[in-house]
Amino acid sequence: MQETGKTLSRARYGAAQAVRAAWYGAQYRIAKRRSAGFNRPGEPVFKPVNPVDTKELRRAYLGLFARDRANIEAGLYPKPEDVRLADLPAAVSRARDFMRDVAEVDRRRVAREGDEVRERLEGSNRYPDYYQQNFHYQTDGWLSDESARLYDHQVEALFTGAADAMRRAALAEIAREMKGRDQREVRLLDLACGTGRFLRETMRAFPRLQAMGLDLSPNYAERARAMVAPWPHVDVIEGQAEVLPLEDESLDMIVSIYLFHELPEKIRGKVIDEAARVLKPGGAFIVADSLQFGDNEGLDGILEYFPEGFHEPYYKAYLGWDFAPSMEAAGFKKERTQLAFLTKVNVWRKSA
Repeated sequence: MQETGKTLSRARYGAAQAVRAAWYGAQYRIAKRRSAGFNRPGEPVFKPVNPVDTKELRRAYLGLFARDRANIEAGLYPKPEDVRLADLPAAVSRARDFMRDVAEVDRRRVAREGDEVRERLEGSNRYPDYYQQNFHYQTDGWLSDESARLYDHQVEALFTGAADAMRRAALAEIAREMKGRDQREVRLLDLACGTGRFLRETMRAFPRLQAMGLDLSPNYAERARAMVAPWPHVDVIEGQAEVLPLEDESLDMIVSIYLFHELPEKIRGKVIDEAARVLKPGGAFIVADSLQFGDNEGLDGILEYFPEGFHEPYYKAYLGWDFAPSMEAAGFKKERTQLAFLTKVNVWRKSA
């Protein structure tokens, strides 16, 4: 009987993820057909140094979902709630708006206009210079309600339905840190929490966790507050990752999802120093971000495409950047690493 239940659960999981992959994958293919491509008039034809190993790409993609399913079966976190009939109207609306915006994003990409938002912010000291950009050529950068509404959909389309599963690899590490601990006594920060999508999944898994989110975008922070509204003890604050508005040694755990590749190198070191300052001795800093060169050589070729096809001003430098010197100088030691398709999750421990 138990084995039958497990088989049915696996079948439901597989069906749901297949639907997501087909849904987002179809939108990615349409967007790609409408795109002008990587090569721009008057510029050399883009050719990656490393060819993309399509077999390895498929193996890593399928392996991501096999690991995700195993984590769910092991009780590390609940099964996702992202394929529900009641959500279909909203999903169709987002897909329509995503497709409508593709042409504008492509126009901006071909013209290499990646800092339109800077004009709107002229004279404002609210945001650091590196932040005043249309990352990924997205309309309004991080600074509009519409951008916050579409962002997660855009990311899922880009990764053909794999983005949430990659994020859950970090949730698995939170679960390992929580083993044997009272949720009510653990303080966690989701650093650069964006729309709050990951923070919501964290709270679904650990509803009594003393968690908070921080993001520099007021629009994304507001959406994150709505996402975690079922847990009124969770706060989302606005601020810079390199100047955290938190007291020394006040946190047990920090998780960072796709932050570091969006930062210039000098800021990465400052963020690490701030994480060390606010973490208690023995605290964990869980960093989930893009793969880097050499993590999976069969996928090195696809990493070369991101800064060509999207406005990622600090990504090329990130691909060869070594976390260890800055982390170790701040008092961190790496304990675990796992690869989740195009994401790498490292767990760093602050010295006790």
